[in-house]
Amino acid sequence: MSVFGSEGWGLGAGSGSGRLAMCSVLSFSLLCLSLLAARCHSLPLEAGNQDGVCSHQQPAQGIPSPDSTARPGGQELWAGQDSAEPQQGSGAPEATAMSALIPANGTVKAGGRWWGALRRLPEALIIGVKKGGTRALLEFMRLHPSVRALGAEPHFFDRHYGKGLQWYRNLMPKALDGQIVMEKTPRYFVTAEAPGRIHAMSKDTKLIVVVRDPVTRAVSDYTQIISKAPGIPGFETLTFKNRTTGLIDASWSPIWIGIYAQHLENWLQYFPLSQMHFVSGEKLISDPAGELGKVQDFLGLQRMITDEHFFFNETKGFPCLKKPQGNGKPHCLGKTKGRIHPDIDLGVIEKLREFYRPYNHHFYQMTGQNFGWE
Repeated sequence: MSVFGSEGWGLGAGSGSGRLAMCSVLSFSLLCLSLLAARCHSLPLEAGNQDGVCSHQQPAQGIPSPDSTARPGGQELWAGQDSAEPQQGSGAPEATAMSALIPANGTVKAGGRWWGALRRLPEALIIGVKKGGTRALLEFMRLHPSVRALGAEPHFFDRHYGKGLQWYRNLMPKALDGQIVMEKTPRYFVTAEAPGRIHAMSKDTKLIVVVRDPVTRAVSDYTQIISKAPGIPGFETLTFKNRTTGLIDASWSPIWIGIYAQHLENWLQYFPLSQMHFVSGEKLISDPAGELGKVQDFLGLQRMITDEHFFFNETKGFPCLKKPQGNGKPHCLGKTKGRIHPDIDLGVIEKLREFYRPYNHHFYQMTGQNFGWE
């Protein structure tokens, strides 16, 4: 008798063609379930994915962790960040109703080939810079169906390198062949060991750097710090080693991070400029579709994120995401984005512009791009 009963299926135990037909039905069912699971994982968490089919998908979870605003020598000074680190087990496979039917590695074999999604090491990294617009870029890129991005900042190449590549891989979202896995940790750009460690993982890694006027970036960095430690000295006080002489304290993290040319020199020892793409933080706000188009080109992706995906929020001063069809509520970045900056003495601002000017010009020459921070 057939496993399912000869009367119900019309398949006798001795019927070779019947068993073949039954196996074909089961293989096709598993294939459909696998493709559905992969499609669910490819949908952005915030845009769409509201029909209930993919309701099991959850964003990467993490625990708050203060970002070290360390001076180059290792001394830390008033840390603060609004991102999260992934928990130890955040890379574990999702427990879903489909997981009972699909093998643990997320693949099934049908039609002579393997289908499904696997966890892979990232092919692209957003490596900086802090307060440059990295969160916005990551959320925008997650709209692309060929991008699978980790939501939390893993800080693998700066803090957790000793845990090994397998630990790092387990944090990544599952991805199909042809999809690009990526993550963002802005601290990588200013971490001396990061370029060599990333090169050791893969010399073909594509690197994305979001840069912003270093003076504005420094004020934004300070604004974030005082939101977590309101009792620290004023920006004007921390900017100078000696305000009377006008000597800038280049070791203070909010200022040190903005010396982009110095940090870039370290990366160019390991990666050619052709493997690096620089995004203008200012244009990411004023023309997000244009900047995203360049990023998609750099990653070898079809341009699928367009003006139709954006709505400018006049209150926050940032673009928000919307469905191209115009249905549903736009998705804006969190309340920590678009904070109001404190008023800074204009004389101090001018001193900082003078300080950064030669570094900016050097950075323009190194990248072949003029970001117009004058």
